Amino acid sequence: MPDRPRRPSRRTNSSRGGAARPLPGHALHAPEVIEHGARKSEAQHRRDLCAAGRWMQERGFISATEGNLSVRLDAQRILTTPTGVGKCWMQPGDLVMVDLHGRTIGGNNAPSSEMAMHLTFYLRRPDVNAICHAHPPTATGYAAAGIALDKALLSEIVLTLGAIPLAPYATPGTAEVPEALAPLIEHYDAILLANHGVVTCGPDLLTALYYMENAEHCARVSLVTEVLGRKRLLTRAEVEKVLAARPRHGLPPATPGIPRPLAADSSGAVDERVSLTREELAGLIEDAVRSDRHRR
Repeated sequence: MPDRPRRPSRRTNSSRGGAARPLPGHALHAPEVIEHGARKSEAQHRRDLCAAGRWMQERGFISATEGNLSVRLDAQRILTTPTGVGKCWMQPGDLVMVDLHGRTIGGNNAPSSEMAMHLTFYLRRPDVNAICHAHPPTATGYAAAGIALDKALLSEIVLTLGAIPLAPYATPGTAEVPEALAPLIEHYDAILLANHGVVTCGPDLLTALYYMENAEHCARVSLVTEVLGRKRLLTRAEVEKVLAARPRHGLPPATPGIPRPLAADSSGAVDERVSLTREELAGLIEDAVRSDRHRR
């Protein structure tokens, strides 16, 4: 949800971290890096959030002053992006520090208007240390259409995210948003917000960013299958084999109680194959020929 625009602060030079995993390169800025891990200095977290904001804007996941990011500094403090500042212009000094009640305890700006959503994740998920909220076009299109990305379509998405559910519509920037998310937060690291966008969380900022990119990639592939008119979903057995591989990829094991994506043989799965009798097929052909003659 766009925040009220404000004049960006003047750019200042800042040093960057040491060896790290690079964000995808762009022509607009010199290469920047964000390290995996949540145990960093406050200064490094500030630099990382600014780099992440530029990454989201350059990727087309946000425009103008849209989107927001935050990281957990410690048990009591959250560092978040300010309201009304374009993420491509954001500087370390623009960021805002809040407590777990959303009260500003550091910084000269107002925190993100979606701070309540971020705090709900931090309060309910002690394993989460970073939140990313954006409006990637294809995934947000699914959210606007009221369609969850909850089918076992891509093994990579099953492995990392399991499924991407759809939260009911809630007025952005209000208490309705955390209420709509509450039933989903415990089980999902990426959630579509109906008619709004996408929110992802992770043990660190880079992971939350990767999950946002994963969500948009999943939506694009899903859209291609819609255009082609066919989906080939994994079976439940194939889903379980993928989930069993999570520890090999450095991910926590998938517990039996976590909801699974809709598989080909799941209850409620849609079989997109169409079966017709010879007579029904002949009737359809006859109707098509008749319609064609009528148009001529």
